[in-house]
Amino acid sequence: MDPYELATRNTVEVVTDEELRALIDRPVRRVYTGYEPSGEIHLGHMVTVNKLMDLQQAGFEVTVLIADLHAFLNRKGTMEEIRETAEYNRRCFEGLGLRGAKYVLGTDVQLTPEYELAVLKLSQAITLNRAKRSMDEVGRQMDNPTVSQMVYPIMQMVDIATLEVDAAVGGIDQRKIHMLAREHLPSIGYPAPVCIHTPIINGLDGKKMSSSAGNVISVADSEEDIKKKMKKAFCPPEVENNPVLEILRYHVFPRTDAVAIRRPEKFGGDREFAAYEDLERAYAAGEIHPLDLKTAAAAHLIDILAPVHDYVCSR
Repeated sequence: MDPYELATRNTVEVVTDEELRALIDRPVRRVYTGYEPSGEIHLGHMVTVNKLMDLQQAGFEVTVLIADLHAFLNRKGTMEEIRETAEYNRRCFEGLGLRGAKYVLGTDVQLTPEYELAVLKLSQAITLNRAKRSMDEVGRQMDNPTVSQMVYPIMQMVDIATLEVDAAVGGIDQRKIHMLAREHLPSIGYPAPVCIHTPIINGLDGKKMSSSAGNVISVADSEEDIKKKMKKAFCPPEVENNPVLEILRYHVFPRTDAVAIRRPEKFGGDREFAAYEDLERAYAAGEIHPLDLKTAAAAHLIDILAPVHDYVCSR
């Protein structure tokens, strides 16, 4: 793939496409994503990890912000708990293959006078209503938000300027915050960033993915856990909102040359697919049984996550 194809595959939106193309032509280009350290790394996080790896391959310098202070503001635990989780999360990202990136802890860059002054300047320009709406998709207990949660999106905007990046990657739930950044960062002397948005994939039950709901596969899950969870996964005959197909599309195919469906000859024999689109068409046509699809997805996930276990345990 050329750099543009790598940068845009498996995305739902780029703001703007023209700006991304111009950015790719520059000799130095920088991109970042921020993660709240709040627990286990799971398939939801891996969507943006995979995209950062694509961008790294496309020639971008990648920065990962481990946003410990954001997690604290968003009610994710005490600072001591969050710091411990932050280091664990970093090792998980590296184990998934995101190496050679610059890892930055939020509290190392977000407590300077310059940073705080930028936050205060932007807070004068952004209404409380805009700040709240930007947090609706990402904040906890937003029916009764705290003042700290209104500071959260403004800090995320200042992160872009402080880290001196040209582009920001995030799930589509980050869109409102990113649009605020594009609108207001020029007022403090920083250009509007290119924004690359990835999809929010479904949980294993076809509903919103949530660790508390138990519908996720975590990097810490054992082979047996992955097999059990995949066997129970929702896998309708349709391709829309099918979590097993989403796993194959967003996690397996970007990391492998081909996906094999293993089955006895009496059920059609083995089949191999070099492209996700071909597998999706075959499944939609009824040529692949849901159980065979789930078995293949589980086998590939086990291979993908095995290096994470080895890396984290060896540190």
